[in-house]
Amino acid sequence: MIIRNCAGGVVFKDSKVFILKNDKDEWVLPKGKIRGEQLPPETAINRVEYETGVNNPKIVSSAGETAYEFYSFTRHQAVCNKIIWYIMESKNEEHSINLEEGFKEGGFYPIEKAIDMITYSQDKSLVSLAYKRYLEFKDYEQKLNYA
Repeated sequence: MIIRNCAGGVVFKDSKVFILKNDKDEWVLPKGKIRGEQLPPETAINRVEYETGVNNPKIVSSAGETAYEFYSFTRHQAVCNKIIWYIMESKNEEHSINLEEGFKEGGFYPIEKAIDMITYSQDKSLVSLAYKRYLEFKDYEQKLNYA
């Protein structure tokens, strides 16, 4: 089995989260393989920017880890993707889906709608938990600004 270490972002703008529709018509979160000497946060930011066109997403917290396995017909063996997730914030809703990477569409969707649309249950749970943590961060940030 091939084990690939990956990183990705759960990107929020207010009460919306960014999701992508891939070439298999699955609604997913932006993520990618950690390459070379890159650190997981760097990979997460780079993949979010590359896949979504969201400029300068800011990491506000870690979001946890997930893993999934699949059979790669091109490699003729099983692959396990281990993903480190980060909660990110975008300054605006501007984006530009990377169609050359096989993504069909995507954007910022209201949290509940996005959770309904997301294909995999562990990604649904991830978004739900990450949103709760994001709201805690925003509440803390607001308290700091008023102090």
